[in-house]
Amino acid sequence: MKIAIIGQQDFGKAVLEAFLARGDQVAGVFCAPEKEGAKADVLKVAAEEKGVKVLQFASLRNKEAHDAMRSLAVDLGVMAYVLQFAPQEFVNIPKKGTIQYHPSLLPKYRGPSSINFPIIRGATKTGLSIFRPNDGLDEGPVILQKETPISADDTLGSVYFDRLFPMGVKAMLEAADLVVAGKHRETVQDESQASYEGWCRAPEAKINWASHVDFVYNLVRGCNPAPGAWTTLNGKKLQIFDSRKHLFRTFGAVKGKIGEISEIGAASFFVTAQGGRIEVLKAKHEDGKKLSAAEFVAQNGLTPGTVLGS
Repeated sequence: MKIAIIGQQDFGKAVLEAFLARGDQVAGVFCAPEKEGAKADVLKVAAEEKGVKVLQFASLRNKEAHDAMRSLAVDLGVMAYVLQFAPQEFVNIPKKGTIQYHPSLLPKYRGPSSINFPIIRGATKTGLSIFRPNDGLDEGPVILQKETPISADDTLGSVYFDRLFPMGVKAMLEAADLVVAGKHRETVQDESQASYEGWCRAPEAKINWASHVDFVYNLVRGCNPAPGAWTTLNGKKLQIFDSRKHLFRTFGAVKGKIGEISEIGAASFFVTAQGGRIEVLKAKHEDGKKLSAAEFVAQNGLTPGTVLGS
């Protein structure tokens, strides 16, 4: 088949490589322009290395972008991690239209942080959807879905890089084959089951140690590695990454006050929340780099009794 890829970053690169590896013709790659001083996107670099035409437009609403897509005369448009808005007029140009990847089980978790929020909310499964883009955000009919469990200790990193990323590349190939062959089905999303969340950024990633330890742990997992759940140490940001959860089983087992570093071990330190403690294994001070807990303790002079987030 002859396709155009619209995308960016590592996922876009992997999708490009997957189509080329099986002999499909990639007529062009649409990639967002780099910001001034930024490195070239890895998708752009990969396309240029493989001799694929790269097209960069400040907006996909522009007539120039539409004319460029028409000139490629492709069977299918493939949207692989796209932050630019692609209007209906643009995505309808390929003969068989366009398909798009989204890392959630639509219609749940529409929006740009659809991997973070299921973990933060304690969901036990998530997945991916290949759908038809329309002028809404992640609202078009679904062609294909794949599920994956979320374990009690999964992080954003493990869910995405170990599962949703490779599953997504394969699903894009599968959906493309179905659409080009005319064997696909399109299922309208059930609006009664829909949800939309915006970006999970620093304000959403702030830890409230008075929350139950379950909520704190889910927040840390859902923000690891990005944006990084955070608290403060002496007025400066402290991000927590790898961690474990320990519940208090009895009143006598409670150690420390809310937000207090109640214990420091050889390879970790413990922070008290409501109902349990977070054992911190990896952390980052705003003035430093990501460190093991032992290195962090040594560099920042942590002692039992230190209160975080005050």
